[in-house]
Amino acid sequence: MRNFDFAPLYRSTVGFDQIANLMDRVLTNDVAQPSYPPYNIEKMGDDAYRITIAVAGFSEADLSVEVREKSLIVAARKADEDSQKTYLHRGIATRAFERRFHLADHVQVTGAFHADGMLHIDLERQVPEALKPRQIQIANTARSTKKDVVDAKAVN
Repeated sequence: MRNFDFAPLYRSTVGFDQIANLMDRVLTNDVAQPSYPPYNIEKMGDDAYRITIAVAGFSEADLSVEVREKSLIVAARKADEDSQKTYLHRGIATRAFERRFHLADHVQVTGAFHADGMLHIDLERQVPEALKPRQIQIANTARSTKKDVVDAKAVN
C-alpha cells in the first residue's frame, strides 16, 4: 500500500490539520482495527445518528460513555467475578475494551441507554444558526440611486 507524506500540506495550510490527520488515520494500515465489540452506526434522520454496540454481559455500572476532544469514548471494565465459578465453556466475551469514534464538527451526544445487551448512543448534528444557509430575497424592482446623486442646480 502507498504511504503519503502530509508534511507539505501542514506547511502550506492553516486550519486543515484535522483533515490531514483524518486522512492519515484512514490510510495508515500499521495498527489493526479492533473488532471487539461489534457495533452499528445508523442514520436516523438528516442530522441524527445512533451508534449501537453489542455489550452482552456488561451492566450499566460496567460501561462508561465520555466525550473528550471531539471524540466519543466508550469503555467497559467488568468488575472482578466470583472466583468460585467453574466454566465448562466460556463463549461470552466480557473482556475490557475501549472504542473511540471521532465526531465531526457540531455533532453532540444527546443520550445513551442500555437495553437487551446493546448500548445505544444517540448523536445529533446541531449546526449553529449563524452557520446555517439562509435565503436572500431578490427584489423585483431596481433600486434607485437618486439618494446618492447630488442635484447640480441645488449646489450652485
